[in-house]
Amino acid sequence: MSPLVEPAPGLEPQELDRYSRHILLPELGEIGQRRLKNARVLVVGAGGLGSPVLLYLAAAGVGTIGIVDDDRVEASNLQRQVVHGVEDVGRLKVESARDALRAINPLVRVETHPVRLTTDNAGELFARHDLVVDGADNFATRYLVSDAAELAGKPVVWGSILRFGAQVSVFWSAHGPTYRDLYPDAPPPESAPSCGEAGVLGMLCGVAGSMMAAEAVKLITGSGRSLLGRLSVFDLADATWRELRVVPDPARRPASRLEPAPDACAVEAAPRSLDVHELAGLLHERTEGRAAFDLIDVREPDEVALARIPGSRSVPLSRLRREGVLDGIPRESRIVLYCKAGPRARAAASLLRETGYTDVRVFDGGMDEWGRAARAAS
Repeated sequence: MSPLVEPAPGLEPQELDRYSRHILLPELGEIGQRRLKNARVLVVGAGGLGSPVLLYLAAAGVGTIGIVDDDRVEASNLQRQVVHGVEDVGRLKVESARDALRAINPLVRVETHPVRLTTDNAGELFARHDLVVDGADNFATRYLVSDAAELAGKPVVWGSILRFGAQVSVFWSAHGPTYRDLYPDAPPPESAPSCGEAGVLGMLCGVAGSMMAAEAVKLITGSGRSLLGRLSVFDLADATWRELRVVPDPARRPASRLEPAPDACAVEAAPRSLDVHELAGLLHERTEGRAAFDLIDVREPDEVALARIPGSRSVPLSRLRREGVLDGIPRESRIVLYCKAGPRARAAASLLRETGYTDVRVFDGGMDEWGRAARAAS
């Protein structure tokens, strides 16, 4: 592939010193480093994959790095999201990542976008950058990235991780396949466990993220052979690597506009949701014997051990995916589900309604909202 970015006019003495090991590479050289300096890269997600991508792009001297993420740092992130530290817990991830990148390389410009990528902002954000690195952790965002990049004519470096396995590829509609050519449709909820349910080896993020950063550098500078048209699949548990060929689907209709993609956690007919005040009221009524319902926590046991809503029962979503029923709870009973923030509870509601439960509700905001309300009241 030809280089994606034109070279900057020159390098300052401090840049020549900082990037000297890059400049020694015949495939990169000073011209390649000047292309990196002139590049604008948008990274979607500052989590497990985004962390090593951001660190290595900044260290490599990519001139402008944009970060899109609306989440905040949690203690459970620190096992794999190495761009954040203990002191960053509670901060916006884009702000924590920005400070880390500035500490690594003050010569690069970091632009933060503390928002969720949507059909309303994707087009404008993609138009301002040369390429996109997709480190999203949900299917809706991945399909949105694919469509927005196709409309903008921009390449996408993509990665995905779960447990011990990862996949990395490059998509570019102008020269090869897109994410939709590899995965035409999102999987059903019952087949798509999240890292919060299934876990992920922290070091896997470093392996996959480093590959993604390298693919971005290769596209910018025109060096090496990119993963365009190839899918790299690796399993760190078995230490195995394999490669699959990916080609454009001739029957696929090109993206013509941006539409919200179905999420694996979405349900066709959303169950009734409760806010924190409604749930607190129901719990009070149940204590006084004026209401009857089962409050189900669908988070995993390690999360429940840290904190739970009093009076709730633990039934992990991973168990519901396997069994589809609630032991000892009749299908006509009123059930209220909650998780950390809402998505897993909605997925659980979908599973339960498919197996005949008729009165299923979801506590929107989950433990995050319950904790905020408790702190505000204290």
